[in-house]
Amino acid sequence: MNNKLPSCFKQEIIDDEALKTRALLSEFHVNTVCQQARCPNLNHCFKNLRLAFMILGNTCTRNCRFCAVRKSENVSLGINDDEPHRISRVVKMLGLKYVVVTSVTRDDLSDGGAAQFAKTIEAVHNIDKNIKIEVLIPDFKGDISSLKTVIAAYPEVIAHNIETVRRLYKAVRPQADYRVSLDVLRRIKEIYPSLTVKSSIILGLGETEEEVVCAMQDLKNTGLDILTLGQYLSPGAQHYPVKEFINNQQFKRYKDIGLALGLKVISSGPLIRSSYQAEEVYKELIYA
Repeated sequence: MNNKLPSCFKQEIIDDEALKTRALLSEFHVNTVCQQARCPNLNHCFKNLRLAFMILGNTCTRNCRFCAVRKSENVSLGINDDEPHRISRVVKMLGLKYVVVTSVTRDDLSDGGAAQFAKTIEAVHNIDKNIKIEVLIPDFKGDISSLKTVIAAYPEVIAHNIETVRRLYKAVRPQADYRVSLDVLRRIKEIYPSLTVKSSIILGLGETEEEVVCAMQDLKNTGLDILTLGQYLSPGAQHYPVKEFINNQQFKRYKDIGLALGLKVISSGPLIRSSYQAEEVYKELIYA
């Protein structure tokens, strides 16, 4: 196994444009998963105005062991009603034409936060109806009404990440369910077949190639359009450890296997994240 951190994970030095983006987000008290999850692409993406907004606060009600986002179980965290408006103002000021919105998981809310997703989509479309929106949603505990609330707001892409293979769920995502996540993706396609649906797997958690291929087949069976595959980086000693750094050849092999299975678009590589180059990946599907 290869456990040496590859050189590609060295972050770019933060420049003036990235600093301006950070300052604007701070001014409007807007969260991004880029910052909260300590993404290795952060400086590069902020410099190029590629960011993933994070709604429903910055505290998650689940304890996934791979994730750096703050956790707080058994606490009612509330909702900031002004959050969608603040995000839309940042979108306008940055002149964004493709907007990615994700959230923490909010099991304390009856709809899992679906209404806040819909309000955020609406607020951005009120600026410019031609802005493309990609939302990365939690599983909403499989609640169909919550899925319909988000779908009815008409984003261009709905993503929901399975994150890892079935066997590792208990160790890595103890409060999630592999079958529920697959069902969420399948139901989205059933409700709105023309909607682009996306998911992601992080590698290096101890999965086998056979398990990854099985997960890709499961995703294909849901009607999935886009899959991203990236390298897991442990945020800290208290998080799940990296078991292996996957080499570029293996990332290419997984992409080739996934395409052979019938998946339409696959973005695969060490630095790939669910929302990384989201607009470019979406265009690859649309113009294929």
